[in-house]
Amino acid sequence: MAATRDSEGREPQVRRDKPWLFRTYAGHSTAAESNALYRRNLAKGQTGLSIAFDLPTQTGYDSDHELAAGEVGKVGVPISHLGDMRTLLDGIPLDRMNTSMTINATAAWLFALYIAVADEQGVPREKLTGTIQNDIIKEYLSRGTYVFPPEPSLRLTKDTIVFSCREVPKWNPVNVCSYHLQEAGATPVQELAFALATAIAILDTVRNSGEVDAETFETIVGRISFFVNSGIRFITEMCKMRAFVDLWDEITRERYGVKDPKNRRFRYGVQVNSLGLTEQQPENNVYRILLEMLAVTLSKNARARAVQLPAWNEALGLPRPWDQQWSLRMQQILAYETDLLEYGDIFDGSVEIARKVEELKREAREELATIEGMGGAVAAIDYMKRRLVESNAARVAKIESGEQVVVGVNQFTETEPSPLSAGENAVQTVGPEVEAEQIGRLKAWRESRDQAAVARALKELEQAAREGRNIMEPSIACAKAGVTTGEWGMTLRRIFGEYRAPTGVGQAAAEGTAGLESVRAQVRVAAEQLGRPIKLLVGKPGLDGHSNGAEQIAVRARDCGMEVVYEGIRLTPSQIVRAALEESVHVVGLSILSGSHVPLVRAVLEGMRREGIDDIPVVVGGIIPPEDAAALKAMGVAAVYTPKDFQLNEIMSDIARLAVRQPAAA
Repeated sequence: MAATRDSEGREPQVRRDKPWLFRTYAGHSTAAESNALYRRNLAKGQTGLSIAFDLPTQTGYDSDHELAAGEVGKVGVPISHLGDMRTLLDGIPLDRMNTSMTINATAAWLFALYIAVADEQGVPREKLTGTIQNDIIKEYLSRGTYVFPPEPSLRLTKDTIVFSCREVPKWNPVNVCSYHLQEAGATPVQELAFALATAIAILDTVRNSGEVDAETFETIVGRISFFVNSGIRFITEMCKMRAFVDLWDEITRERYGVKDPKNRRFRYGVQVNSLGLTEQQPENNVYRILLEMLAVTLSKNARARAVQLPAWNEALGLPRPWDQQWSLRMQQILAYETDLLEYGDIFDGSVEIARKVEELKREAREELATIEGMGGAVAAIDYMKRRLVESNAARVAKIESGEQVVVGVNQFTETEPSPLSAGENAVQTVGPEVEAEQIGRLKAWRESRDQAAVARALKELEQAAREGRNIMEPSIACAKAGVTTGEWGMTLRRIFGEYRAPTGVGQAAAEGTAGLESVRAQVRVAAEQLGRPIKLLVGKPGLDGHSNGAEQIAVRARDCGMEVVYEGIRLTPSQIVRAALEESVHVVGLSILSGSHVPLVRAVLEGMRREGIDDIPVVVGGIIPPEDAAALKAMGVAAVYTPKDFQLNEIMSDIARLAVRQPAAA
């Protein structure tokens, strides 16, 4: 609303709202390289850190573990011990920095390392501000960096919450994350319901522990934050955020009796949708990112408190610093050059917006009631996973048929060559020397520490875990003694055990897909030639937990009449080779989205050669640059598929030809 002039005709200064935190999700290669990147981004006007950890760190392995091979420094920064965390945060004033750490299964450990560095810097714990994601339930459903079974995992979450409330009161100990649910195919209603069900499971665990009184519990409710996704249908997404605000206020007031409205606020950060970023005409992704950002900034009453944007070329590979800068500038232009922050909520009173918000709330309540009837989020993990696989299958089918238009992909595909994505350095790469150097530093760290102090700290950690005591102070003591990420993780694995989440593939309902009959006929002919149905092994080697593509391939192959062997995520190359041998498969399909495709595929091919089954065709899917695709084919890979290959029926046709040793289509 325009300001009214005073009696002397002067226009008073317009009061602007404070902008949200500007973040870029960053971390790669080494702690030193990532620290330099953070300093550059902060100098460019970024106002909060958002740390990406590599997959070994996220899953509690040291950089020299068998499963870490090829994964070190690829999707984030490797943090194996306190020395790495010191380097990562060098020169960054922790008493003045708001730090978000995307960490879940090992959240207690990375939080402990962060606090240990703050203690070394002399920063009082009560001055630390930031967030650990610490949402393990969505890891079982989508992202795949879980380690322990649900009950002990929720106990670790509870421990960090209780500890944080007492020791680090300005910290958000849980960031309930619906972002990855949407990446796995969740509809807006599913994103609402599944995230809120997760928050309920976490708060119920804290309340039922008996470790906090009613007043403290209300404070804890006020510290729970959320991390959401924002897709391209930005009106629906904006309404989803308004629905989140209303439903969270309703749940905290009615279920938990929270009286203070401040503690009922829906506080959230956001990264806009990466699932919708395209490899084809990637420059179009800039517009997608901008529109998706509007969904979480336009509505003042449901505005994000922190925003991080992907880079335009993330469907091609690891973004460069310039690419991240471009996304940061997008936020700054919206916040500082436009008049967005000078107005109240511009959607209040809109009949259309109100109607859509109420529709989303009604459907989300119905889904929440279904989950509650099953016994809550943990008991409903199988159900929610299956629903996500089905929703994603429906999304893929709509893109294949053209019902859902994706510009540059299934319509308007004619294009000029893009100067932005040309050349050898179009994306950043992490060389194999990074892993070797990190392992060298890790070995030196182990040799230089006080082994007796490490043993004492690990013994105390184990006792605390066995006795049900809070895990945080023993974890901080481990950090200060020099314990490594893998040692912390293996200690708790021995006590809590490990877990394999459901794949959602076996019971997922088939989607009607145009053109499926012709592929089925081809598969039947191939089966007659082979004397049995085509058997496809879908394998995910390494630590990459992003299983959406593998799941869709498995579901479509099954619906085409193939037998599918899919055991989920996090397999060693030797386990995949053994499965191919024991199951007598006709084709091996490998899915890798972490950038580790070259070393992992090489390891699988070498293993197949040793076992004498190297005549079985191998196909590979993932975010694979053209030069890497050429390298894989030179190794003997029969076909390489990237996000541009969205027609799953064509992939099924290729697999059928390969099964009978006919060459795949070029």
